[in-house]
Amino acid sequence: MKMPSIRILAPLGVAVAALMLFFVFRPAPLLVDSAVIEEGALRVRLEEEGMTRVKDLFVVAAPVSGMLLRIDAREGDSVKTGAELALLLPPELDARQYRETSFQAMAAEAALSEARARLRRVELDAEQTGRRAVRYRNLFGEGAISRESFELAVNDSAMYSREIASAGSAVEAARFTYRARKAAIDPVLSRKPVVVHSPAEGRVLRIHEKSRRAVTVGTPLLDLGNPDSIEVVIDLLSADAVSVKPGHTVEVIDWGGPGLLTGLVTKIEPAAFTKISALGVEEKRVNVVARLDRAAPGLGDNFRIQTRIVVESAGRVVKVPISALFRVSDQWHVFSVDNNRAIEKQVSIGMQGTREAEVLDGIEVGERVVVHPSSELHEGMRVTFQR
Repeated sequence: MKMPSIRILAPLGVAVAALMLFFVFRPAPLLVDSAVIEEGALRVRLEEEGMTRVKDLFVVAAPVSGMLLRIDAREGDSVKTGAELALLLPPELDARQYRETSFQAMAAEAALSEARARLRRVELDAEQTGRRAVRYRNLFGEGAISRESFELAVNDSAMYSREIASAGSAVEAARFTYRARKAAIDPVLSRKPVVVHSPAEGRVLRIHEKSRRAVTVGTPLLDLGNPDSIEVVIDLLSADAVSVKPGHTVEVIDWGGPGLLTGLVTKIEPAAFTKISALGVEEKRVNVVARLDRAAPGLGDNFRIQTRIVVESAGRVVKVPISALFRVSDQWHVFSVDNNRAIEKQVSIGMQGTREAEVLDGIEVGERVVVHPSSELHEGMRVTFQR
């Protein structure tokens, strides 16, 4: 049997050796994570911390300066409209204040006397002009006077009738001023405790002043409100707040109770404010206010909550994971996988949620894409999937 020629075996051996070296030293497939393009519902939501607050909050303040004697109510107490909440003792007047207030009372008394005198004059003038208007009406009927004279008499009578109401109001105003000045210098009335009444029915939410001490006029004493009437306040970045509209659904999660609370956005406040983030960055934020669909037991005023605002939703769209997308020249791209090789594709994106985005064009349902693509991955590269 004739042996193969060395000329034939040598090239064949080189080819086999080259093939073996190729398989030994070729790059191993890149290990990647992947996901399948699916079709389904998509909701675009903004997640942010918020707080609760009573919708109609009444801050009861000191009506006068003085010594706060006591606050009868306790936090959590229910009160009726007009109920007595606190007692304030006005300060005593010193000699200078007493003289000054005395002179003010004398001036108020003089103003009251003048107002009363003016009212009497106006009443007399109105009576006189009324009689003249009646007399002129008869004369005009007889043709003894002109129409112009008759109309002037009627107008004068009507003018003084209106002046009676104005002069009467001036008397009442002067009377109240005189009583206030008089009460300030009366040694009994000036030291009489002032009772602070409840402006509305509700519950005492917090008491600002719990001890006996001197307070100035306008000092907050306590807060009243209805804890069952709770609204949610969410401070969003101003760029995110632009996409929120009244009527959008709000979901309250991680509020401390069971289940999910829902509500609707009622208002987006028109002015932003500056807030320092946890990283020390100044942010412009806007308060978004929402009402809850139902009262939540135990959820009170100024509680911290976690919220989600649904700004867009669709029932059936093609979805791609956000982590599969990357930008190339201001266009969205993904790496699709075909026969274990990466294929870069440009895609058009619609709604973008927190974890998924809507695919308008560029990829089909059922295709597998690489998620979290690394910088090592490129077109045509062999890949294998993580188990």
